[in-house]
Amino acid sequence: MAALLNARVHSICLSYNYRSSPLRQVNSLRIPKLSPKHPLTSRRGLKSSFIMAASLQSEKTISTTQFANAIPSEEVLKIWRSAGAVCFDVDSTVCLDEGIDELADFCGAGKAVAEWTTRAMSGSVPFEEALAARLSLFNPSLKQVQDFLEKRPPRISPGIAELIKKLMDKGIDVYLISGGFRQMINPVALQLGIPLENVFANQLLFGNSGEFVGFDVGEPTSRSGGKATAVQQIRKVHDYRSLVMIGDGATDLEARGPGGADLFICYAGVQLREIVAAKSNWLVFDFEELLSYLTV
Repeated sequence: MAALLNARVHSICLSYNYRSSPLRQVNSLRIPKLSPKHPLTSRRGLKSSFIMAASLQSEKTISTTQFANAIPSEEVLKIWRSAGAVCFDVDSTVCLDEGIDELADFCGAGKAVAEWTTRAMSGSVPFEEALAARLSLFNPSLKQVQDFLEKRPPRISPGIAELIKKLMDKGIDVYLISGGFRQMINPVALQLGIPLENVFANQLLFGNSGEFVGFDVGEPTSRSGGKATAVQQIRKVHDYRSLVMIGDGATDLEARGPGGADLFICYAGVQLREIVAAKSNWLVFDFEELLSYLTV
């Protein structure tokens, strides 16, 4: 098992330090090489890309007829262009898929877990309840997580790499804040050049034989309001003039408020959650739009 405590990224050895626990934590996994052509290398990828393209056309039509906030106000643009930090949700935002749904599907419990994910993202059940319920449906082992990362590397959303690079070039700090798991999110952060210390996410826990034993409940993102807590912690440590949160779900919307994000941008390029979209400061369907307004 000692070999499992070493992560490799293009033959570079890395080590991660997380909160100590009486349970054995797997602090790193072998990170697969992520190919930018991955979405088009399989029938699954081709089908997903086709469906997403069709979905985007439909959602853009909806945005112009039902959501006035699809057109940003001058105040919204001012905050966006002056932000000191931008925090991104990961699942259905930075990445095309919901990580836990994909892992569950890989383990044979996709449909049941996806139903719970829908409820969690709509805010109809406490996040910690939905997280525990979803994991209990398939109890992923360490070996299954490793195989999943090898065979289904994360699919990055179109335009996100360019946007994040531009933000960083302008000296804007970028964070990933997710209710997903570090084992799946750290590879994404590394691919996009985001420091691992800027990742706020959950941690799967495994026993000595690699069996699933739970998740770290000490992580702020493991419970309802966790993303808001993470953003507040970021603001407390760093004196940012303004901070923006970008995501698709109710947990992302919660990050806006006193001591938290000054602006919530709802990204609906993958999933359009109408309640969340209606309450956002700005509704967008592609990252190129955010990039274009940033460079004006």
